Amino acid sequence: MSISSSKLAENSLSTCESVVMGVAGAAPAYSVSVATATLIAAVGTLAPASTLYCGLIMLGITLAFFHLNRVKVNAGAAYAWVTSIFGPFFGFFTGWALLVSSALFMVSGSIPAATATLLLIQPDKVNDTGWVTMTAAFWLTAIAAITFKGIKAASFVQSLMTGIELLILIIIMFGGIIAYAKMPSHVFSFHWLSITGFSKELFATGALTALFLFWGWDVTLNLSEETKNTSKAPGWGAFWSVVIIILLFVSFSISALIVMSDDEIAASGTNILFAIADKIFPRPWSYLAVLSVMLSSVGTLETTILQFTRTMFAKGRDNALHPRYAKIHHKWSTPWVAILFIWSFGVLFLFLSSFFSTVSLIIKDSVNAIGLQAAFYYSITGIACAWYHIRLWKTVGELIMYIIWPSISALFLIFIACFSIPTFDTISIMIGIGGIAFGLVPYLLNYRLMQTRRKDTGG
Repeated sequence: MSISSSKLAENSLSTCESVVMGVAGAAPAYSVSVATATLIAAVGTLAPASTLYCGLIMLGITLAFFHLNRVKVNAGAAYAWVTSIFGPFFGFFTGWALLVSSALFMVSGSIPAATATLLLIQPDKVNDTGWVTMTAAFWLTAIAAITFKGIKAASFVQSLMTGIELLILIIIMFGGIIAYAKMPSHVFSFHWLSITGFSKELFATGALTALFLFWGWDVTLNLSEETKNTSKAPGWGAFWSVVIIILLFVSFSISALIVMSDDEIAASGTNILFAIADKIFPRPWSYLAVLSVMLSSVGTLETTILQFTRTMFAKGRDNALHPRYAKIHHKWSTPWVAILFIWSFGVLFLFLSSFFSTVSLIIKDSVNAIGLQAAFYYSITGIACAWYHIRLWKTVGELIMYIIWPSISALFLIFIACFSIPTFDTISIMIGIGGIAFGLVPYLLNYRLMQTRRKDTGG
């Protein structure tokens, strides 16, 4: 296999494709299916408000990514920007938190794809951890092979999967609202969207779940070097993807409340999308909800691999990690060493997860850890944006959009992280905090190479 340390495939993605990647990164069907029942259990009919206002908080982080990408286009995104603004130490750990959370998602993302697949073709094996991990490994291998073949192939597959996923999700949402408009399980009220109904504790509790819904849209910025109009299109792709995600999540939580009673929502657990579909559509049509969750899980698995490998590529290029990870395939212009690394790491994680007693325990621990790590690198990036622009703003609009909104969003994420840690079990804390702390090992191993690189480039 011939290799070269050249560039990624430039001018490959349009703004529209960037939006698709951002939406897919948040895995709408998978996210609402897994998290909505938990969110409603936490805040009741304020679930739509929780997703709306947490979405606005996340939009502040999106603005930070948007503005920093205009300053510096780099596949490392948050890692590269924080390195430039706060130095290599904070930059390294910003990128490391993304790498660890993405690696963990190889388990929590591929397992739902596996369970949905088994539910469609082998229902009696859904709770068999061995069958689930084996099927998950199949999906991980298939998606890794697609990303290996190039960003255009990955974009085509992603657009197809996301289009079908969203079509099914929208049909279920509005089908439920129409079917139960005259006799809803919960009578709609604009109070569902009001922030005044929250106490500080109630809002924080709902935010722990709601923020999980939004993670993953920032893949658009990791693909900036492969996108047309590199300084603007990736940022707009992220912005519009988050707007779309907010609308989807708010609409779904409203639909769930209208269609399902409290007891039905509690009983649905992590399968509320299928429960709604099963209530309004006859079988086998309701199984389209399972197909939607499967496509959503597979789609976000792809965006996670893309995000991981581009960050690792950027860190290898800067000598923050071994330069081997910056090697680009001569034909497909993909960071093939990084792809092989995350594939093998994901398969290993899946093998280890097979020793857990239940599938739900695997997902719970990995989701908690991912949420903590995402809050870490999102908040640092929001603060970095504000710090960079503190002496550059000229209008009140710039003060709000470049400094105040990103800062408030970052501080909120820090608050949520601190609030949530005491609620985690020991395994979640070890994986979440320990995963970040373990970054000291590669940081120290590559410290001299990083310093040499910075001197050579004047960084």
